[in-house]
Amino acid sequence: MARFSRTWWGEKFIEALEQFTDEARLRRGRSYARGERIVKFSLSKGIITARVKGNINPYFGVYKTPYYNVKLEIPLIPPAKWAKIIEYLSSKASFISKLMLNEIPDNIETAFSSCQEHLLPHSDKDLITNCSCPDWANPCKHIAGVYYLVASKLDHDPFLLFELRGLARDELQKELKKSPLGKVLSEELMTKEVSLQSSDSLFTKPLKEKAASQSLKEFWHGKKLLKEIEYLQPSAVSAVLIKKQGDYPLFWEKDVSFIEVMEQLYYRVKVKSKI
Repeated sequence: MARFSRTWWGEKFIEALEQFTDEARLRRGRSYARGERIVKFSLSKGIITARVKGNINPYFGVYKTPYYNVKLEIPLIPPAKWAKIIEYLSSKASFISKLMLNEIPDNIETAFSSCQEHLLPHSDKDLITNCSCPDWANPCKHIAGVYYLVASKLDHDPFLLFELRGLARDELQKELKKSPLGKVLSEELMTKEVSLQSSDSLFTKPLKEKAASQSLKEFWHGKKLLKEIEYLQPSAVSAVLIKKQGDYPLFWEKDVSFIEVMEQLYYRVKVKSKI
């Protein structure tokens, strides 16, 4: 399947769902997450609610655009377990430094597994889902669309993973600051930057350098070779507007990358024009 999320934590969320979810049904939700289908979305500790626009289908007697309510619930980690997890995170400089800088370590699950917990969902028991649509299967395409939207939002704010388990970013960083390592790092981050000093001149003063001596005979006979010039390979797609759309623009409903398709099209046109 082509990539939907652009960060490793967003990808890990989708991969975790694929372990216990029908991949074919899960894929049906991709277009719902990319388009204007999800008209409302909210996330609070362990609970995600969304309102999703369905399809008109006269075959099933649906002549007016339907709207369905979706609810996802993820079990919260108990406060006692959170205290042990934070204690583990606070003892590792590699963990605490990244978390204080709003990054998620790629081995974050080791901190949770040490307390017999996990950050990402591991089974269908980790997700209680409900949709008001008539589709009996789980996940339906509306629930799957919300899954992908969550993965997309994780790209922008990975700390939503913690909030889904019951601990907001501010609460986590507040607890981390109480540890010796967290206190040192937070003081360093709060250090005021030195203000820039104004210069007497708006231009850099040129430096004089003595020219290297070289005979005209050596120059014209080319005894001293010039350095090799490195040539950069031109991009397969030169159009800036296509690149700006990204891999999955809103109008693109295919599973393959939009840029990859355009690269192949550009290549074919380029080769054909040379014939």
